[in-house]
Amino acid sequence: MPGILYLCATPIGNLEDASYRLIRILKEADAIVCEDTRHTLKLLNHYHIKKPLISYHSYSSKTKEVHILEQIKAGNKIALVTDAGMPGISDPGQRIAAMALVDGLLVEIIPGVSAVTAALASSGFPVRGFVFLGFLARKKGKKQEQLKSLLYEEKPAVIFEAPHRLSATLQDIVEVLGPDRLVAVARELTKANEEITRGPCLEVCQHFRHIAPRGEMCIVIAGTKTEPRAVDMEQLLTEVQELLKQGMGKKRAFKIKALEYKISKSVIYNRFLEHQKSKLRPDKG
Repeated sequence: MPGILYLCATPIGNLEDASYRLIRILKEADAIVCEDTRHTLKLLNHYHIKKPLISYHSYSSKTKEVHILEQIKAGNKIALVTDAGMPGISDPGQRIAAMALVDGLLVEIIPGVSAVTAALASSGFPVRGFVFLGFLARKKGKKQEQLKSLLYEEKPAVIFEAPHRLSATLQDIVEVLGPDRLVAVARELTKANEEITRGPCLEVCQHFRHIAPRGEMCIVIAGTKTEPRAVDMEQLLTEVQELLKQGMGKKRAFKIKALEYKISKSVIYNRFLEHQKSKLRPDKG
């Protein structure tokens, strides 16, 4: 008889947030699949649980995934945990869960603490729905494209970020969404050093330039009621041409105007090409 895969939400900081049900499932499991065995052992040792641990992370091989699924098919109870929060949310555990469901295996959710909802609640922003972006792209251009989706978003957005990339991401938010867009940076949620820094993005960005950020980070970006402004493409292309005449490269000119007009660089690029081609066409009149 096939076993079962438990998707177990673990505490995001304070180990006392573990539910009675989570502890029971971890005790009953035949093995526990986790990202970092050292991190998971802190939770298990706190509750005096001893179980075989299977390391599984974003760099794990397909062989490891097949092995885990074979354990379930053999009748074992497998608990899947992440370092903090719910496995499968911005987490490689999603692959295991999806494969188990495709194979028709039994998958059960063990809910618990969420860094996303904890950050939203602590932000002080109105929440009647929200946008979750997880970890943004590392490359600046791609990251700014993702942030542009929030230009006219009325709902708050939640982003995960590593401490060493926090300042750069806040600067990108300033450049794309404006210096006055309200943000809240939730640091070390539920832990002894929990801290929420709120305010206009430029002020928060400057704050973390003087204070080195540490620990796990959630950035909450407030929604906006700003309406999209109409873009006069003829005027925009004229301004691009002026920059080019001044010796600026096309890539830089497109980027500057994309940020100024709050539109995609690719839109400007395509319109620029159309404009250049139109000047080369013979006059049919």
